[in-house]
Amino acid sequence: MIKSLKIRFFIIIVTLVVAIFYVIPTFVDNLPKWWQKTFTTKKVRLGLDLRGGMHLILGVKVDKAVENEIDHISEDLMHRMRKERIYIDEMKRKGKTIYIVFYNAKSYDKFQDLIKKEYHQLILSPVEKVGKSPAVKITLDPKRVEEIKRYSIDQALETIRNRIDQFGVSEPDISTQGKNRILIQLPGVKDPQRAKKLIGKTALLEFKLIDEDHSLDEALKGKIPPGSEVLYQRIVDPVTGYEKKIPYLVKKKSLLTGDMLKTATVKIDPTTAEPYVALEFNSRGAKIFDQITGANVGKRLAIILDNNVHSAPVIRERISGGKAQITGGFDMKEARDLAIVLRAGALPAPVEILEERTVGPSLGKLSVQQGVRSVLIGGILVILFMIFYYKLSGIIADIALILNILFILAALSAFEATLTLPGIAGIVLTIGMAVDANILIFERVREELRGRNTPIAALDMGYSRAFLTIMDANITTLIAAAVLFQFGTGPIKGFAVTLSIGIIANLYTAIFVSRFIFDLITLKTRAIKLSI
Repeated sequence: MIKSLKIRFFIIIVTLVVAIFYVIPTFVDNLPKWWQKTFTTKKVRLGLDLRGGMHLILGVKVDKAVENEIDHISEDLMHRMRKERIYIDEMKRKGKTIYIVFYNAKSYDKFQDLIKKEYHQLILSPVEKVGKSPAVKITLDPKRVEEIKRYSIDQALETIRNRIDQFGVSEPDISTQGKNRILIQLPGVKDPQRAKKLIGKTALLEFKLIDEDHSLDEALKGKIPPGSEVLYQRIVDPVTGYEKKIPYLVKKKSLLTGDMLKTATVKIDPTTAEPYVALEFNSRGAKIFDQITGANVGKRLAIILDNNVHSAPVIRERISGGKAQITGGFDMKEARDLAIVLRAGALPAPVEILEERTVGPSLGKLSVQQGVRSVLIGGILVILFMIFYYKLSGIIADIALILNILFILAALSAFEATLTLPGIAGIVLTIGMAVDANILIFERVREELRGRNTPIAALDMGYSRAFLTIMDANITTLIAAAVLFQFGTGPIKGFAVTLSIGIIANLYTAIFVSRFIFDLITLKTRAIKLSI
């Protein structure tokens, strides 16, 4: 018996020390340097509803990513057909399908051979002939479609995380939600509009030649030549706010894109004192840029971001070294944000904001105060009731209850879980459940004492016979909490986290810790009567 008590005492002391070790940083701000170097300094993380900040749910337009892939495939097919001398009358994309009308049956047969050899992810389906010409529709294999959708979500998540990291938000929470949604929580953000603009910008950087062989005026009247498009440069007057649009006739083919960008930094033009974004390409991008500028001296090269022309300078000479710059009348903040999104990379598909909530810091502080007050009032009422109704045994249950709350806070800190307002509600519920287990045990012990059992025998039978009931009640609640965590959104997950941790801590404190205290008291005092 004494050996068993020593082992249990050692286990309780170790868990108590570890819990205090994790809880201290939450309540002590200025920890000594030796502590910071030796031990953890992790605090219990507060959710947006307690700290203030921004909550966004973004929908990723994964179908657009599939359409972009179809566009790349059509461009590649056109190039290969020219190389293989496969003649066609027409080729167009409609949604996620490519339609091709061939010049003759021989070209169609050669095209089928090409697809079988090199484009295994494509599915060919013959359609009715256009006159005497064979025609076909091309779609992507469904497995490939799913791969593209999954990749677009993963890439969007990584790109947004990179942007937010460079934006300087501490402890952001970024995760996928469902098949095509991304949850973003940004605590402490003071400029929500800037954050939204930074997160949602597609940031597709392209270099295209200006079409100087055709008339811009004719294109603006609707007579756009094949292989070209009309894009605009938007110039905003900083004084009046008036927006001016300058049209350009631009060739559709991208000569260079932002995926070959090495870095983007903000610099100041010494002549105009205006900020601009300096670009530097990787080795492959630098080589392509060198070839583009060398082959197009005297022509204008448009620098385009998300279909908006930022500038269209004339190429004066071959540019080696892979360096370029984007100008456009930026202020310093706009230039920095543009550099951030370019460094982080382009989103693989557009995103849209499906849900948005902003919590002010004052409201978050008030929520913390009210939440702490609710825990204190609930805890004090439960403690007083247990002492009044169960006397000394109630005090033992209260000790277990206080340890339970300590272990919950320690677990939140150790696992870097986020405490939310519903999470505080979970703690309050756990307070009631913590003493519920002790009440089951105490009532069973009372019944055994009425049967004229000794205190030690009554405790043994009370704990053993109430054990299965306690386990059953707590495990079923734990299953419900696990389901809430799996399928719930942010606030519901916060409730599920604290409830789950509280249940596990409750089983430990109500059964193990309280039983140790009872055994210690009965062994030391050789009690002939229980205060219960």
